Amino acid sequence: MPVALLHPGVYIEEVPSGVRTITGVATSITLFIGWSSRGPTDRALRLTSFADFERLYGGLNADENAFLGYGVRQFYQNGGSDAYVLRIAADDADTATATLGDLTVSASSPGGWAGDFSVRIAFRPAPDDARFTLDVIQPGANNAVLESFANLSFDPADDRFAPNVINGRSAFIDDLVFATDPPAAPTAGTEALAGGDDGTVLAPDDADFTTPLAAAFAIGGIADRIDLFNIICVPGLTDVDAIGALQTNARERRAFLVVDCSPDAVVGDVGDLAPTITGADARNSAYFFPWVRAADPLRANAVRAFPPSGYVAGVMARTDATRGVWKAPAGTEASLNGALGLAITMSDAENGQLNPRGVNCLRTMPVYGNIVWGSRTLHGDDQRGSEWKYVPVRRMALFLEESLFRGTQWVVFEPNDEPLWAQIRLNIGAFMQGLFRQGAFQGATPRQAYFVKCDRETTTQADINLGIVNIHVGFAPLKPAEFVVLRIQQIAGDIAT
Repeated sequence: MPVALLHPGVYIEEVPSGVRTITGVATSITLFIGWSSRGPTDRALRLTSFADFERLYGGLNADENAFLGYGVRQFYQNGGSDAYVLRIAADDADTATATLGDLTVSASSPGGWAGDFSVRIAFRPAPDDARFTLDVIQPGANNAVLESFANLSFDPADDRFAPNVINGRSAFIDDLVFATDPPAAPTAGTEALAGGDDGTVLAPDDADFTTPLAAAFAIGGIADRIDLFNIICVPGLTDVDAIGALQTNARERRAFLVVDCSPDAVVGDVGDLAPTITGADARNSAYFFPWVRAADPLRANAVRAFPPSGYVAGVMARTDATRGVWKAPAGTEASLNGALGLAITMSDAENGQLNPRGVNCLRTMPVYGNIVWGSRTLHGDDQRGSEWKYVPVRRMALFLEESLFRGTQWVVFEPNDEPLWAQIRLNIGAFMQGLFRQGAFQGATPRQAYFVKCDRETTTQADINLGIVNIHVGFAPLKPAEFVVLRIQQIAGDIAT
């Protein structure tokens, strides 16, 4: 009752309907991890185009081990739209600095990229000659001003104290430090950022790469601070121990790992995967073979081989957008845009050796060109008999888990009894019904396609006493038509007309 009923009249009370709409999460936000010559190393940045990667991470790199830029480019070429990039730099990478009197300015990230930029300081005329402007300029572009911070002060008590204004806000510089306390005025003039070095270009299988890779997924690590990603790609990574650790990380984050084969893998041995790769957490990953041949713009468009993960992640994103996450990202529609060929052109017989082992083959087909021709997880070996044999079934389950996890947060601390259970059934049922109408499940009727159960049977009095509410959700997944059998029979004798 909203107010005390004190006088005769009409009183209006708004009653909550109990409807709390559950929205499906994104399904193809891809986390790319690799070495690059530029970009922050303490956080992952979100990109919506390859132009963002060029601006923030320096674009493509000609080194034969620098696959990150190419993977991101291939992802967007094939339909990707949303990605994070986590840069791993070598320990011997140095950050450029510039010193103007009492003030030292550092580049925003390690690498030789900062050598193209300079810092310029100019003081204002009297009576405001205690304030100055700091510009980041590019001498090679006619001293173009890329960033400008005006009305700065070298007094720590001032609201416009230079480090407080610039640190953490500039795309080019960071870590402004005054040499003395109290700070003295910086020197007016222009100074180039110098001393930056890219360091060793880390191949994805180097120990110096896999150690920070593991740290990124630790509690409080860079990947741990990202709210949501669905696909993990480390282009060129083939180290079985690192892949095994990433499979565990993918399971914990309800993400899916795209695994590259070795660049020199051949049909005869690629099916003999190490036990680490097909362990308990391998259901959240898939293995693709062979590498993809494409033109390299940094080598006068000479053709070279690239890891398939960037292409496959883009195909997954494109399929999710056009057909839904329940559609296998494979088939004649799963073309590899930008690919000129494959490192190995397989026959049907060779494909037949690998598919039963859970190896997803990329094929060159007449009319359709280069396409993804397999959609099994690393639990997809026929001898395993796993319920998570197919990529779309596993990714659909991950989508449901993440959507329901986020969409039922309101349940926490609500009174644990039938009114709450009815609201849970209502809201989850509405979400599942929406997916059923989109064709996400098997079955001709909702009863055949899914169920939502939350009542006295799922949540006993003992559970209530412990503060637990149990929700059971089941779905009938759509499994891909992997084998199409046509039975053709010759009719003997005359046919009556």
